[in-house]
Amino acid sequence: MDTEKALAQSRKFGVKPIPALRPLGWLARGWRDIWRCPGASLAHGMAMAIAGAVIVLLARHHFWLLVGAFSGFLLVAPILATGLYVISRDLELGRSPNLHTVLHTWWPRDGRLVVFGVLLAFAGTGWVMTSASLITGFSGHAIREPIDFIRHVVLNEETPLFEAWLALGALLAAPVFASTLVAVPLLLDRDIGVLGAVFTSWRVVMEYPAPVALWAAIIMLLTLLGMASFMVGLVLVVPLLGHASWHAYRDLVSVHD
Repeated sequence: MDTEKALAQSRKFGVKPIPALRPLGWLARGWRDIWRCPGASLAHGMAMAIAGAVIVLLARHHFWLLVGAFSGFLLVAPILATGLYVISRDLELGRSPNLHTVLHTWWPRDGRLVVFGVLLAFAGTGWVMTSASLITGFSGHAIREPIDFIRHVVLNEETPLFEAWLALGALLAAPVFASTLVAVPLLLDRDIGVLGAVFTSWRVVMEYPAPVALWAAIIMLLTLLGMASFMVGLVLVVPLLGHASWHAYRDLVSVHD
């Protein structure tokens, strides 16, 4: 799809005005959706928690890889939450979603979600490789445990390694977040191409940077808390953020008939 066609598709959708603290309302509605469909919602959280535990098990003695893998998780999370968006959409329409609804979603009738998922996977993999190369190449010490990362990366006074690591992470994460804020729910809800959905997401970010920044901070904080609880917290955090993201899309995007 060429850029002009994508821009034309994006212009069919408007951006609704929202107050700065609206993200708190998204969390409240996300929490409600969990308990309206607890089985399928919590199954997503359990799957993510188990995946996180497996990553820790495989890379427990290679913390340089672990930090990149977990931060890369945030880049691909929007596509992994697709089933949660569908559950919230069906609840909104008065339907009774279940695990079958979620599984059916992952058998797409077109390739848009697949394409978007592949692009996010490339971004996540690229960050993991970049993070690992930066830490192992410039730390000067083996980074096997969390204390090694703190001592030789975070508290390294000889080189600005930690600052560079954060800057590179932000450089990749910011445009990915801006591109995915409402893109996946929009692809599920409307007939629009991947690039058109990304353009719409960027328009939302540019028009309402304050609430979007608050939402990004909430996502990071809750995700870190979920991981810090030995992944157990992800059982609730993942469905909460997934359902809330659907409500963010519904609050932010309108259709020009």
